[in-house]
Formats: sequence, C-alpha cells, structure tokens
Amino acid sequence: MPKGQGKVIAQNKKATHEFFIEETYEAGLVLKGTEIKSIRAGRVNLKDSFARIERGEAIIYNMHIATYEQGNQFNHEPTRTRKLLLHRKEIDKLIGETQQAGYALVPLKMYIKNGVAKILIGLGKGKKKYDKREDLKQKQAKRDIDRAIKDNMN
Repeated sequence: MPKGQGKVIAQNKKATHEFFIEETYEAGLVLKGTEIKSIRAGRVNLKDSFARIERGEAIIYNMHIATYEQGNQFNHEPTRTRKLLLHRKEIDKLIGETQQAGYALVPLKMYIKNGVAKILIGLGKGKKKYDKREDLKQKQAKRDIDRAIKDNMN
C-alpha cells in the first residue's frame, strides 16, 4: 500500500491552506488502549496539532483524541503529547530541515492501515497571505471551468 492509504479517520484540511507541503512521512503513534478505541470510532481532531523533533524523537502536540465512553479510570487525557514512530534516518533528515526558517511538521491525515493507526505528516513551508489568496483564486477558477464543462455536456 502506498503512503497515506488506508481507512482515513481524520484529515487536516487547514494544513494545505496554511503550508506548501514539500515532503510527506508516514509515522506510527505510541498510544494507550482507550486512544486506539476512540480513533477507530473516528473521534480525532488534527486541526490545531503540530509536530516537533525534540531530543532525537518526533513528538506531536495538540492532537485531540476524544475520551473513550466505556473507558473508566484508565481513560486518557484528550490532548496529551504523543510520540511519533519514525525511522532514525527520517528523524535525522527532519532535524536539519525543520531548523530552517519557515519550515514546520504538520499532521495531514490519520488513517488505519493493516489494523494499525498511522499519521501522515508533511514538511511544510508557511504560506504568506498573498499565496493563500492566489490559491483561492486558482481553486475558484478551476471550479468555474469544471462547472462550465459540465453545463456544456448537458
């Protein structure tokens, strides 16, 4: 299966609006028992989350996984920091690239692949306001073209 394929649980649509995504990496997550149950139920929010490389480890912050309803005192904290599982070579490469100004690690989507929760993180360079406006113009133009082609077909 190629990167990013599986049953998609959550997507960060804001990420492509805020960043130019240059590279993507598939990472595993260190989770607790109630977290994977909430993920399988689709109760995940990636909107405000971000990742960092600290002390040679990739860590994700602010990823909200809702508490599991049937979980008792063993339930997890919804926005706790979680470790990402990446290969050493990938982490070493990301250390160098994220130290450059304007680069960030952004979670793009979470999915279940072969029964395991995976997260697709992207190395993104922040967009300026004029870049965002240009993207919106291009998106609107593409919509208009598609609509015109559809109307001509009928």
